[in-house]
Amino acid sequence: MIAEQAMQRALALAQSVLTAGPNPRVGCVIVRDGEIVGEGFHARAGDPHAEANALRQAGERARGATVYVSLEPCSHTGRTPPCSDALIHAGVAEVIFAGADPNPKVSGRGLTRMREAGIKVTGPVLPEQADAINPGFIKRMKSGLPWVRCKMAMSLDGRTAMASGESKWITGPEARADVQRLRATSCAVLTGVNTVLVDNPSLNVRLEQLTDPRAHHLAGKQPLRVVLDSALRTPMDARIFESQGDVLLLCASSALADDARYKRAGALVRSMPMTDRGQIDLRATLSMLALDFDCNDVLLEAGPTLSGAMMQAGLVDELVIYMGAKLLGNDAMPLFKLDGLTRMQDQIALKIIDVEQLGDDCRLIAVPTRMSGADLSSVRSDALSRQES
Repeated sequence: MIAEQAMQRALALAQSVLTAGPNPRVGCVIVRDGEIVGEGFHARAGDPHAEANALRQAGERARGATVYVSLEPCSHTGRTPPCSDALIHAGVAEVIFAGADPNPKVSGRGLTRMREAGIKVTGPVLPEQADAINPGFIKRMKSGLPWVRCKMAMSLDGRTAMASGESKWITGPEARADVQRLRATSCAVLTGVNTVLVDNPSLNVRLEQLTDPRAHHLAGKQPLRVVLDSALRTPMDARIFESQGDVLLLCASSALADDARYKRAGALVRSMPMTDRGQIDLRATLSMLALDFDCNDVLLEAGPTLSGAMMQAGLVDELVIYMGAKLLGNDAMPLFKLDGLTRMQDQIALKIIDVEQLGDDCRLIAVPTRMSGADLSSVRSDALSRQES
């Protein structure tokens, strides 16, 4: 029984932080003579990894012990030394890991090192549970794309704003606090220039509104804020430039001549491939965020046009919809603008996997039915962890 309890504790420790991006969330438990002698988790990139923290707590009691870790121990030197080497030097007897690490810098290498050093290595023993903790990291390593959550707020009649663009507030404080949690778990928040022009959002994490107890590990970390702005129309006095954190403007190459003013404001500007319709290539954008910025999880906070385009391109992994008990009427803006859906067979099918009341509002989590069983379990696991935190 101690083995099962220890592994479940390691998995729970991995989920005890909102994000460790660009690294995966990892938990570790060390057991000797039927007693937990050390445990740890990885709080943020650059900090000691879960195994190192657990070994530090265990001290000499780690020698001859069994280590339970939620993810295969790393084998490469980044900002911290390899965990596989640390386990070898500590003299542990056995390592049991829940999930394999798909990172090509890691996959299997540390396991080989440990086995060659005489450590018994077992795993992956709970691959689906382990993968569910880090869907963005797993997807980025396997496909070169981040996990995309599309967040929308709507009225009961499926409207997101009045015809004028006015939308404050469709939902109440509890739902808005949950949006802060979504931002905090994300490596990047993605929007379009029209949202900046109409709503002038900051898109930052407002720590004072975070009610999730895991937020204390963030230490002021802000997600990268990304604006699709092909012609560089973002106003210089936009609120996204006023708060802490990096801003990335993506434009057409023809607009780069006007990028100096944004660079003076501290923003990053990059040209992107364009489609035949003169729009920024969405898949290329996500690929760039994964490859160049190590983004595991991207939160899409945009209007119905960009959100609809991402949905129809098959680039949304998860929908998080906050529904307020209001009616906005026929002239108000729809949830998505979706082209070419004229027959029932053209529909985009979704599966609702979680429903929760937040104050007077309701939060729905849905996924496209194209997703695999492993993908579905990832979202379900994350929804459950939110309810338990």
